[in-house]
Amino acid sequence: MRATGGDSLVQRMIGAARLDVPTYEEVERDEGATPQAAIVVVLASLAAGIGALGNDDATAGFFSGLLSSLLGWVVGAALIFFIGTRLLAGSATSASFGQVARTTGFANAAGLLAVFGFIPIVGPIIAIVGAIFVLIGTFIAIRSSLDISTGRAIAVVIAYFIVALVIGFLLAAIFGVDLSI
Repeated sequence: MRATGGDSLVQRMIGAARLDVPTYEEVERDEGATPQAAIVVVLASLAAGIGALGNDDATAGFFSGLLSSLLGWVVGAALIFFIGTRLLAGSATSASFGQVARTTGFANAAGLLAVFGFIPIVGPIIAIVGAIFVLIGTFIAIRSSLDISTGRAIAVVIAYFIVALVIGFLLAAIFGVDLSI
């Protein structure tokens, strides 16, 4: 069942946020949708920045968050592509980096809900729901873009999480970032 049609940015964002698999398949096939995926990542980052404006350190991190979101998206997509096509590839896959980047970029669409994060009590709950939808959308994006089974997609997600965690700890150690809560 197709909830949205066409290839407009807004229609695709709605479809991705609603976890509509055909939307992810459409974005995967459309090589011209990469700039749209980047826009989704930037909009989700802006929404998170606006939602965090009540926090003490939100203003300082607002602009650096944009750059780190775009960089994180590209690096994350590259890791997912490598893990899914090289490390955990079952049968030969014809997936491309662009397909993974586009679909994972659109998976951030529900992250726009983070804009409500500044609203007392209910805002953080809405932002958490959005984050959960982003995680589920990312799983759908991985499964769709790599054309793999649900089980193999779970394996890719777990491997990606472990690799990303190790890289994060290494970067924190190199740059002297305190990770204690």
